[in-house]
Amino acid sequence: MRVLATADLHINHPRSRALAVDLIKQINSLEMDVLIFVGDTATGQTDELERCLAMCTFAGPKLFIAGNHELWTRSADTHRLFTEELPRRVRSAGWHWLEGDPVMVDRTAFVGTIGWYDYSFAPEHLAIPHRFYKAKVAPGTAAAFSEHAHLLTHRDDILEHHMEIFARWNDGKFVRLGRDDPQFLQERLDELEASLVKVAHADRIIAAVHHLPFREMLPPPRVPSWDFAWAYLGSPRIGEVLLKHKKVTHVLCGHTHLPDHRTIGHLQVTNIGSGYRQKHLVTLDLP
Repeated sequence: MRVLATADLHINHPRSRALAVDLIKQINSLEMDVLIFVGDTATGQTDELERCLAMCTFAGPKLFIAGNHELWTRSADTHRLFTEELPRRVRSAGWHWLEGDPVMVDRTAFVGTIGWYDYSFAPEHLAIPHRFYKAKVAPGTAAAFSEHAHLLTHRDDILEHHMEIFARWNDGKFVRLGRDDPQFLQERLDELEASLVKVAHADRIIAAVHHLPFREMLPPPRVPSWDFAWAYLGSPRIGEVLLKHKKVTHVLCGHTHLPDHRTIGHLQVTNIGSGYRQKHLVTLDLP
């Protein structure tokens, strides 16, 4: 069985569009048995998503996982977008919505989840108080916007260098889930666990997860404004669920735009590594 996977096409982004289209043309020229898109194909608030999915001419199983960018919207209810609108739109485009709906191809099962984050990966070396991660703004940025002034009311835990860290995570502007991030992650993990149990009779299981499932796959430290984003890259709790199931052999992820491959426990874990300025395609040739 040959599985092709890519992630982070970001086809709606001006810097990314031409590269994404070229990669899809490459995909269309290749032989495969299964095709997987592992999140951040396009933002969910436009028809760019459907237009991108329609470019793929492969007639076999096409499996789709959402990323955080699919959840970006200016509407008031991102959760409904994720649980109702996106699944309907993806299925109407002829793709399989993999979140909560595993699929079998011969004796190989495919499961997937967007994943999400609970700030477990927040860098200890920055020592930024938890409330800033919850608000998705660094202290320096919070000081520049009146809407975040409450974060600075008590300064006993704010160090001098914190005020020189300027960063924000745009999920805070464009994602409104109606629950906090750890709760949304837990819902995803419960659904992933249910999917894994459902396909426990398979010979092997391939998992697609947009966010990082393991701390080992975090990017190296760079500068504080970059490292601040670690909090939103994933959670080790995703990896804990996957490691419990011995039939999971491969894990495909994305989100960081940095290619990586590691053996973690019994798992072969690959970050596809596509970004705005480069696109990658991963091939799994399975016996």
